[in-house]
Amino acid sequence: MRFLLLQVRNASDPMRRQEIGCFVRALECEPEDIVPFDLLNAAPSREQLAAVDAVLVGGSGDYSAAGEGAWLDRAFDGLRDIVNQRKPMFASCWGFQALARALGGRCVHSPEHAELGTIEYTLTDAGREDPLFGTLPPMFLAQSGHEDSVTELPDGVVWLARSECNAYQAFRVQDAPIYCTQFHPEVDLEALFTRLTAYPRYVESIAGVTFAEFQERCVDTPEANGLLRGFRGMV
Repeated sequence: MRFLLLQVRNASDPMRRQEIGCFVRALECEPEDIVPFDLLNAAPSREQLAAVDAVLVGGSGDYSAAGEGAWLDRAFDGLRDIVNQRKPMFASCWGFQALARALGGRCVHSPEHAELGTIEYTLTDAGREDPLFGTLPPMFLAQSGHEDSVTELPDGVVWLARSECNAYQAFRVQDAPIYCTQFHPEVDLEALFTRLTAYPRYVESIAGVTFAEFQERCVDTPEANGLLRGFRGMV
């Protein structure tokens, strides 16, 4: 099975490679099964999409889905094209925000609703009935890190999960194998700490504690980390 990973990261960002490794581990696939694609400079062509079984979208170290710019408009167009094709896709964090906005929802920069580390989530009624999210307990833990939030979901999607701080934490496109999560099911505890070592300002600005204190607050999240394996089984 082949995956196209749309990345929104600078060439110098060390997390570009780490992100690939996170998806390899979560999907239990081989590194060569994931084809990275730089979404900052282009949108995937129909031919590139046809060459893979599913699309993945991850986070972003330096770019906001709540911003403006020609590259972002192009990325939105590309995401809408994937949805229109009903191509299987799993989008996390930046991907969740970008797809919500691309489809007509609203994403805003909202530091007061920022989340970082191990967060507790609650399934909606639709989430408990969903073939993928219904495999999770009604309340579950996952790793997260964001300062932008989705405040309105677009039409044509199913709301799946919420947290105490942010109502909209996951959705799927109706009648399509397309899932989006604000949290990171591809990131386990070790990967979270590695990523925040590269972006240390987030711990201080969002969590407001030292890195050592932050680490003590976080725990493993095996249930959420199993979502991508479940998605793979649906493709």
